[in-house]
Amino acid sequence: MIKKLRSYLFYCLYAPLTIFFGLLSAPLLFLPKSWAAKIVVYWNASALFLLHRCCNLRYEIKGNKEKLISPCVVVSNHQSPWETLFLQWYFRPISAVLKKQLLYIPFFGWGLKMTQPIGIDRSNPIQAIKQIKSLGLERLKAGKNVLIFPEGTRVEAGQLGSYMRSAADVAKQAGVPLIPVAHNAGYYWLNKKLTKNSGVVQVVIGDPIDLRDKNTKAVMKEVQQWTQIQIDSMKG
Repeated sequence: MIKKLRSYLFYCLYAPLTIFFGLLSAPLLFLPKSWAAKIVVYWNASALFLLHRCCNLRYEIKGNKEKLISPCVVVSNHQSPWETLFLQWYFRPISAVLKKQLLYIPFFGWGLKMTQPIGIDRSNPIQAIKQIKSLGLERLKAGKNVLIFPEGTRVEAGQLGSYMRSAADVAKQAGVPLIPVAHNAGYYWLNKKLTKNSGVVQVVIGDPIDLRDKNTKAVMKEVQQWTQIQIDSMKG
């Protein structure tokens, strides 16, 4: 019962927070896009703070941030909304690849547009891959990082889907490193459920991968294997 009440409290605060940043996106249209993105991303930080205070949901990072190189392509397993909040904040400024329908959600989508995401149509995978490559290169050239979930959709906690090679293709063509990330957020922000579990989300950030003279398909297979090892070692 307490867990449910704490989760409801989170949403009671999370909803007006989302509305506030959604409405804020209107005046931000008059600012440079890079400035607007820097302001809106504080929505992510605020949501993570609310999860900590309301649901006692914290996170622990393993990995050396000193090794991170920007711009880069970040790839992560996908289990819940939590990692989208965290990764967009931790690797800011960043453009995330996501389904374009999210951009049409009132307030939430309005603010999300300010971060210059790469909205794709999942029903047209060929066109989606073209968008990821063309817009991904555009964002990287502008100095932004790019976030790609290579599984393409959410997967249950403790499991891992197949990794597509598009992230490595973009990184190689742009001449930037690939940063692998693994986490176990799905044990705490349960997929399609309102209740949040308390605890510590474990996040592992791997070393940057230089893709020069490397086969992108082989690299993504290695990244998938590395990610599987990491999530197998994590307990919710």
